[in-house]
Amino acid sequence: MGFGNLKATTGLKVLNEFLLADKSYIEGYVPSQADIAVFKALSGTPPAELFHALHWYNYIKSYEKQKASLPGVKKPMGKYGPVNIEDTTDSAPKDAKEDDDDDIDLFGSDDEEESEEAKRIRDKLLAQYESKNSKKPALIAKSSILLDVKPWDDETDMAKLEEYVRSIQMDGLVWGSFKLVPVGYTIKKLQIQCVVEDDKVGTDVLEEKITAFEDYVQSMHVAAFNKIQLHTQHSTSLGT
Repeated sequence: MGFGNLKATTGLKVLNEFLLADKSYIEGYVPSQADIAVFKALSGTPPAELFHALHWYNYIKSYEKQKASLPGVKKPMGKYGPVNIEDTTDSAPKDAKEDDDDDIDLFGSDDEEESEEAKRIRDKLLAQYESKNSKKPALIAKSSILLDVKPWDDETDMAKLEEYVRSIQMDGLVWGSFKLVPVGYTIKKLQIQCVVEDDKVGTDVLEEKITAFEDYVQSMHVAAFNKIQLHTQHSTSLGT
């Protein structure tokens, strides 16, 4: 893996094509230490004709003061980029001028003054980059959960119990199919499926709300829990 020599035009072109495809960052969906590592490998600002590399460069540069707090762990340059290209950034021969360039802090200094024109151009590029990135669908973490809901005895109205459970409505919660499963003698438990958005609905909340129907519910347990991820902002319906 790699971008070739990022200090040369050929490497910058590879970086530009890499970002042109469907990526806003070197890894994942947010700025990370991977972006910082590749950013520092560059010898300067990409040329204007390499539009996507330039936008990425200016956007990552805006994280000057937060760079240490970005997620991830810095890895060798050969761990980033297209799989069919070898990294040669560190092994490429340097001349005296390039050695001097290595000492330049691409993030700049807090003491440096930025001209109004430079600030205007930077802000415009950042706004364009943010606009491009905001059009990508958000990655919403979801989970598929199978719940076991046990009644008090065989005289419990299981149809009513199911009705009460489904009456629980929350943002990020979708109820699915159900069945009655024998647990001993003539007693049956309600086994019901649901899909939840992880950051909105937790199993502890579901248990609290379901066991609140204390005239019908003896207990609730999680029978199965599976993580899923969907690129969507909309809930999906489950058949019953």
